Amino acid sequence: MIVVGGSSSRDMAKELARLLGCKYVQAATTRFPDGECYTRIEDDGMDDDVVIVQNTYPDENVVEMFLLQDAVKRLGAKTITCVIPYYGYARQDRIFKPGEPESAKVMAQRLEMLCDRVLTVDIHKENVLRWFECPAKNISASKAIGDYFRDRGIDMVLSPDIGAAGRAEEVAGYIGVPHDHLEKVRLSGTDVRITPANMDCAGKHVLIVDDIIATGGTILAACEQLRNQNVASISVACTHGVFAKNALERLTGGNIDSLLCCNTLENEVSNISVAPLVAEAIEKGW
Repeated sequence: MIVVGGSSSRDMAKELARLLGCKYVQAATTRFPDGECYTRIEDDGMDDDVVIVQNTYPDENVVEMFLLQDAVKRLGAKTITCVIPYYGYARQDRIFKPGEPESAKVMAQRLEMLCDRVLTVDIHKENVLRWFECPAKNISASKAIGDYFRDRGIDMVLSPDIGAAGRAEEVAGYIGVPHDHLEKVRLSGTDVRITPANMDCAGKHVLIVDDIIATGGTILAACEQLRNQNVASISVACTHGVFAKNALERLTGGNIDSLLCCNTLENEVSNISVAPLVAEAIEKGW
């Protein structure tokens, strides 16, 4: 087996190759002055099963993925597995207004043209995988997050809303602590209180978990309210740290004691690795 790292996922790809005990090849990717992607895999041949690790977000990384697929195919890859740590366009899985594309379906159809299997991590909507005709599997990062925070003094795990309560339950199960979800309680026409639905958080070391943090507005509002409820500390963890619009700066300068994300999007706080979970899935053959 050979692991090929795209420009978006170098560190994860290297760790994955080490865990699998196989050869690692880093694609040499640059940009022409007009912004077009140039990539080259400096290898004489790839007469083996090949794993490409590359995000499909933002758009420029989608193009790189398409080019990497073609490159390894031309080098003789027996099979191509695409590991997509952060899958772009997973939100648009249906038509909401006339004239819109079914973006999730379009991306799946293009990606599967030159691959035999697809593996995603905490894809925003798992039903997107139904558009792949080749085998496609999503893995949860909950174990990686739970294992990281075990023995770090966490008393309870919270989700930002009831929709993400299942993730909080999974992470809490790995840590061995209770879980709850946050809910908004309207106190008046203008005042809203955000509080755990069923538990008292006063004096507790809490961990808020989510799949994606984009602008961070919801997390910031929740943390401010929790501080007013006398929590001992607030840690925040997510799978995908998108951190758009200077969100990382605003989050680290706020009411949060610890902010971490997984290495699906590599940045200065992506200290939780999902590579072991990806390696396990590949070794098991799903």
